[in-house]
Amino acid sequence: MKNRILYCLAAASLVLSFCFERVPDASLTSRALDAPAVAEASLLSGLMGKPGALVASPATAARDSLAYGYYAQTLGLTLAHTENKSLLQTVTDWMGTPYRFGANSRHGTDCSGFVTRVFNEVYGIVLQRSSRSMFGTVQHVAKADMQTGDLVFFRHGRGAIYHVGIYLKEGKFAHAACNGGVRVSSLDEAYYHRNFYAAGRVPAAARADAATLADAVAAAADVAPPAE
Repeated sequence: MKNRILYCLAAASLVLSFCFERVPDASLTSRALDAPAVAEASLLSGLMGKPGALVASPATAARDSLAYGYYAQTLGLTLAHTENKSLLQTVTDWMGTPYRFGANSRHGTDCSGFVTRVFNEVYGIVLQRSSRSMFGTVQHVAKADMQTGDLVFFRHGRGAIYHVGIYLKEGKFAHAACNGGVRVSSLDEAYYHRNFYAAGRVPAAARADAATLADAVAAAADVAPPAE
């Protein structure tokens, strides 16, 4: 008898819970689903500022900072975070590529092959294939006036130009060396100091770097906190 009463109570409870089960409010559900989209739109509006204005977000600035930190460590440079990031990334990607005379691929490259590939990838510029031919097409600059992206040329004594690299900064340049492949060296090293001949600038690349610098400075100003 006691078990029968318990079964009846359980059945009655089940029926009542079914009859009074609450159906979610459709309007509340709709508002809940719309909330992420509204929040995203609000966030984008805050990041974009005025219509048509592209403003770097703190997240983008953080990613750029991490990237510059990686390039600085890999290339052995002190960076101001306003350098041409594409150039630094491309040189970094080529680091360690073995030397191979007459080649210009990631499987192997010589000095002029490396320079021509980097300039084509970063600036879309096609340079002459040999270091001697390159020297005849660049704007010559004094060693003291070298900028990132300039070319550095070497020769033995009064002999012909035999080597070329890409100047980075702080007296360092990237090149494909016969005894180590693509790497970064210093112009202060005895060998390169002795055989350094001249520096040259590719005007189109210099203009692109100047534009990159202007954009970086403007972006830094946009994400800087307002002065109190």
